[in-house]
Amino acid sequence: MNKTAMTGMEGSLAMAEAVRLANVDVVAAYPITPQTHIVERLAEMVANGELNAAYIPVESEHSAMSACLGSSAAGARTFTATAGQGLELMHEVLYVASGLRLPIVMGVANRALSCPLSVWGDHSDVMSVRDTGWIQIFAENGQQAFDLTLCGFRIGENEKVLFPVMVHIDGFHVSHVVEPLYLLEQKQVDSFLPPFKHPFPLDPDNPVTVGAFAVPILYTEARKSMENALRSTRPFISYVFDEFAKLSGRQYKPVEHYRTEDADTLLLTMGSYSEIAMEAVDQLRDCGEKVGLIRIRLWRPFPFGELRQAVENCQTLVVLDRCISPAGPPGPVCSEVKAALYSQKKRPNVAGFIGGLGGRDLYVPEFIQMVERGRVIAAQGGEEIEMIGVRG
Repeated sequence: MNKTAMTGMEGSLAMAEAVRLANVDVVAAYPITPQTHIVERLAEMVANGELNAAYIPVESEHSAMSACLGSSAAGARTFTATAGQGLELMHEVLYVASGLRLPIVMGVANRALSCPLSVWGDHSDVMSVRDTGWIQIFAENGQQAFDLTLCGFRIGENEKVLFPVMVHIDGFHVSHVVEPLYLLEQKQVDSFLPPFKHPFPLDPDNPVTVGAFAVPILYTEARKSMENALRSTRPFISYVFDEFAKLSGRQYKPVEHYRTEDADTLLLTMGSYSEIAMEAVDQLRDCGEKVGLIRIRLWRPFPFGELRQAVENCQTLVVLDRCISPAGPPGPVCSEVKAALYSQKKRPNVAGFIGGLGGRDLYVPEFIQMVERGRVIAAQGGEEIEMIGVRG
């Protein structure tokens, strides 16, 4: 159990502190709002001698991820961070990282995508990269940003896993907010996170072909192999969460519950707005409403079993998306939840809402409204896409 004193720190700096304690070998990054504080602090640590690492200031996010490919493939513990348009610029290289099974850890301060231009947070960037083959974990606050970054290294670098990991924090709502949190000491982190030993590091004295061209007769099998491997990481991810709980006293799970006992209606959220949803659940419970909350912690690989178990006894499931699929089905999270539950004989009625776009705040009354309106939509049918908090 962690006995260190509580300290105040913004979410970005908490993530940087976790990277320092992980003793990374290489940081390659490009600044972009609202991620900049993470790599700015890491650059300061390297310059001051607090972190013995190579810091590579590149000319773009595409170059940042490309540099990370080389360092990770050579056996170096590697970190980068980005946000929004930066994540989009490195998009094509993300597939290479997962295809080559390189355990890069990347902090993503989630940000809305243009147009119109916005530096504020929503989940449009993460939803654009959900199929790139990375393990993706959501943090709700600064403490979780710190904890889950350490977990990301432990998960990705295990020789039975060897996949890159994104740790998502909401831009500004987590990245720039100072919160009280508990750090770990170096000895604790060292006991949790062993040195990275890539089983197949690149060696200039023994050159091999990496990421080679594949003809059609090979491509399908290569992608199927990667898909199987990514799905098979689930048990180890849960194992690492359990091991971290033994170290810190803070337990994480692929799907987490809040006051779900006897609930006939459940909210489903991801990211920092989950904490606002908790307050709404408390107020509804005080009024005698049987309402609870489930939060998806692990976005990829998708937690099918835990989600199905979490909702099996509720009547209505109200899903909040912070991303819109223009002229498409409900928001990405709602669509995936519906798909995950489609084969189940016993499943709740599902209502989806889209809100909090471009950093728009959602408050307790909006979550209460979602519950009330969601029950109507789920029971009677309604719009495939319903946006919350639209003015005018």
